[in-house]
Order: sequence, then C-alpha cells, then structure tokens
Amino acid sequence: MSVQKTTKCSNYELWVQWKEHDNLEAKKQLIELYLPIVDFVSNRMAAGLPRSVSKDDLSSNGVMGLIDAIEKFDYRRGLQFETYASWRVRGSILDGLRSGDWVPRSAREKAKKIEEAYQHLEQHYLRSVTDAEMSAYLDVSEQEFHGMLQDVAIMSLCSLEDPIREEESEMRISVMVDEKAKNPEYKVNEHYLKQTLIEGIHKLTEKERTVVSLFYYEDLSLSEIAEVMTLSPSRISQLHSKAIMRLRSVLEKNKSMLLEA
Repeated sequence: MSVQKTTKCSNYELWVQWKEHDNLEAKKQLIELYLPIVDFVSNRMAAGLPRSVSKDDLSSNGVMGLIDAIEKFDYRRGLQFETYASWRVRGSILDGLRSGDWVPRSAREKAKKIEEAYQHLEQHYLRSVTDAEMSAYLDVSEQEFHGMLQDVAIMSLCSLEDPIREEESEMRISVMVDEKAKNPEYKVNEHYLKQTLIEGIHKLTEKERTVVSLFYYEDLSLSEIAEVMTLSPSRISQLHSKAIMRLRSVLEKNKSMLLEA
C-alpha cells in the first residue's frame, strides 16, 4: 500500500491546521492524501467477495471510514495513522456489508449446513474430514459442495473480522497476533476464544492453514495467494471458505460449552 509522499513538516502542519484550527481545507487535503488506504483495503476485501458486490460500494463505505478516522485521530500521540485508518476503513466496509445485507438467505442456510456438517463429522471422526466425506453427508456431489463454498465466501470473509464486542474495533483474529497487546480489560472469554482458535487452526489441513496465514497475517489478497500457491483463485476461495467454516463450527461448539458450564 503506497500513500502519496509529503514532507514531514507539511504533513504535520495539515494535522495542526485541521485539529487545532478546524481548517476544512486541511481536512480535505488529508482525505486526498490518504485515499490510497481506501483503495488498498477495498481491493483486498473485494477479492474474497461475490461479483454481485459492487467495488464502488466498498470504496464509498471505505471513504466514510477514512473520514471518521481523520476526525477521531489524535496526531499528538505519535501513532501511525495508516494503521489506525486501515482498521477504521475495514470496519466501515464490513458495517456497510452487514447493513446492506449482502448475504442472501440461501447463502446463510448453506453456511449453517456446512458448519453443522463439519462439527458433526469432525466430532465423529476426531480428525479433519475430506471433501468427499462432507459431500456424502450433505448428499451433494463434490462439485456442488465446492459451489456451496463459493456461495458462502462473503460470510467467510467477515467471520474472523467481526469485532469481539460490538462496541469495540478489536477483531477475533487480532487476539492471536500480539501477546503484548493485551490490556487490563482482557476478559476470560477472550482467553478461551484464543485457545479455541489456535486449536481449530491446528486441525486445518496444511493448505487451509497456509491460506489463513497469508490472508490474515501477511495481508495478501486471495488472488495473490493463488499466485504464491500456484492454484486458481477459485480454489483459494474454496480453501478459505472451508477453513473459516471449520473455525466457525469450532467457535460455536466452544460457545455452547461455555453456556452449559
């Protein structure tokens, strides 16, 4: 991701003019300066979404997130704005997807069936199940099963990027990234969530783990992962959907166990 370069002085001065003097022209220049962040995040997210989702809609929601970030950012703390803005832009795009209800009811029903199938079969066999076993259980061909994975791709994208708590921006996957990032508000349920995710990832196949790692940790798009793994983008999308469906079923199982405890 590249952001238009400006001198440190001029960049700092824009923040001063906007934050200290409510200079709307400075705010406008900051928006233009950091627009590449919106392009970067929206392009990356679009790679894992159905074609029916408009790239323009993603960008529009992303711009709203960028504006929100510029309005709330405290330049005096010396933090990296690009990192902060990326989280805000991503969150705004996800909010737009949820509020627009991009996920058809049929896709939600397929996702539920897949999650329940993974949970049932992996409890029964005590191992990762194959596509053939999943297809047999769902009473569909392997080709139809792969099509179902494609149909639920949008839900797979949002799953691990949902916030742990609705009022916060920290996402499920983030609790596995930086041990030092824990704060005094770290809760017991987040500890169990982390352990559950780690155990779930260990149960994934090698290819599924690679896709999850490259997508969530290396910030590669699905098309870039396809190049790295020398597989087709559709195959990478299937692997990503399968991995997330497995993890979702593990999380649901863990949630049920906590409620029963």
